[in-house]
Amino acid sequence: MEEPRPLLQLTGATVRFGAEAAIDGVAFRMFPGEVHSLMGENGAGKSTLIKAITGAIPLDAGVLRIGDDVVRFRTPHDAQAAGISTVYQEIDLLPNLTVAENICLGREPRRFGAIDWGAMRERARAVLTDLGLDIDPASVLGTHSLAVQQLIAIARAISTDVRVLVLDEPTSSLDVDEVAELFRVMRDLTQRGVAILFVSHFLEQVYEICDRITVLRGGRLVGEYVPSELLRIDLVQKMLGRSAAELGTRARSEPAPPEATPVIQGTDITRAPGIHGATVGLAEGEVLGLAGLLGSGRTELARAMSGIDRLDAGIITISGQPVDLTSPRRAISLGVVYSSENRRTEGIISELSVQENITLALQAERGIFRRMRPQRRRELAMSWIEALDIRPADPDRRAGTLSGGNQQKVLLARLLALSPRIIVLDEPTRGIDVGAKVEIQNLVGELADNGLSVVFISAELEEVLRVANRVAVLRSGRVVETLPSESLTVDSLMALVAQPDEYSEVASLAASDPSDGRTE
Repeated sequence: MEEPRPLLQLTGATVRFGAEAAIDGVAFRMFPGEVHSLMGENGAGKSTLIKAITGAIPLDAGVLRIGDDVVRFRTPHDAQAAGISTVYQEIDLLPNLTVAENICLGREPRRFGAIDWGAMRERARAVLTDLGLDIDPASVLGTHSLAVQQLIAIARAISTDVRVLVLDEPTSSLDVDEVAELFRVMRDLTQRGVAILFVSHFLEQVYEICDRITVLRGGRLVGEYVPSELLRIDLVQKMLGRSAAELGTRARSEPAPPEATPVIQGTDITRAPGIHGATVGLAEGEVLGLAGLLGSGRTELARAMSGIDRLDAGIITISGQPVDLTSPRRAISLGVVYSSENRRTEGIISELSVQENITLALQAERGIFRRMRPQRRRELAMSWIEALDIRPADPDRRAGTLSGGNQQKVLLARLLALSPRIIVLDEPTRGIDVGAKVEIQNLVGELADNGLSVVFISAELEEVLRVANRVAVLRSGRVVETLPSESLTVDSLMALVAQPDEYSEVASLAASDPSDGRTE
């Protein structure tokens, strides 16, 4: 059977940043009606290739064809006009506008020269219905969770006459049901002839949804493969250039003895609307995993115990002494630091250098009248670059140009420079490749071995079990179980986090009848 002609084809694609080639002579093609995965470590050139396809950066060499036509995109608008839509990992929408305004932004229906708001809402509703989403188009985007915002970003992307849809880590903020719904929509789009470029670090998702895989390593093409003909272990080896076993994994230390005094303890923590009387403790040198579905309160509990969000009720003790974590600054002064799941808006400052990002929190703690000497800043930055193996080892490089895994290391360096006792890591490996993931996991273990107490949150239950000594299971804003990792499997942990919770039903009854659930 003759192979169909590619809908999109790159040959000899090269992009340079100075003397460095981010991609070098790469060939890539996509066919109508297929889902194609682009795989590789952070820094392999995936993002650069995507930006070249979508008009965000020009090719220094090579040819891009859409159908039979040779094209050269000068801007993302040119790519959109050719039928290429993109949804990036970091949601790039306007939270202060409505859902309908975000979906139709730049393409607003007009009547007599003015925006037709009714037609806009109906258009948005039709797109959302196609995604199986029951979302009010008139609601403000910022009132929705990150997961819903991700789906709305996808709705915006497919609201045009799309021929090629690029999804860069679209499932990183979605739960199992939402991923299944997204895959349903993707399959529906491929039946219409749309070619979908799916970038994900979840291998099981790649093998479930993709028809073809292209692997990059070091900016060069390794090969193009059919998933059914490529074992997962072979895919990892092609991505890394070495076997996964060569990376090495740290053995977990034993859980702290039950009588150990928690270095930090939260008792009956309440923070509306996400946390309702949660109790959790963390021992010195322990990694405590927080596991739960989206909306279970994982992030809300982490933020409450890090001084990011103030408590409505409950007590936090550090080394047995009650403390009032009224702000992140207060928490830092007590040795508690927090790394957000949202690297772009609450983490890395892209325009600053690696050195400036690493020393930022330490300088803020010292204040504007005790400025660090330039030589001291550079020495400090270089020491952490070496200790965490941040690549490239250039303190003057703009942090936003680093791969996701190396950006996460820069964030860790910033926090560790404060010499904390407790570090709270919210999704520290989200959106980074398998090699960088293992490095971060091993680093977390080494920190705990050196006496640092770590709260570790991940949507990947297998990762939680691999890293944590104990796992606290959250449902409906409460900690319902705290168990040693060694007593759990992925299946048993999934059963715990997915189990229906009676609290939500009781809360619903209490909300409908104020007399229910009332205490004297």
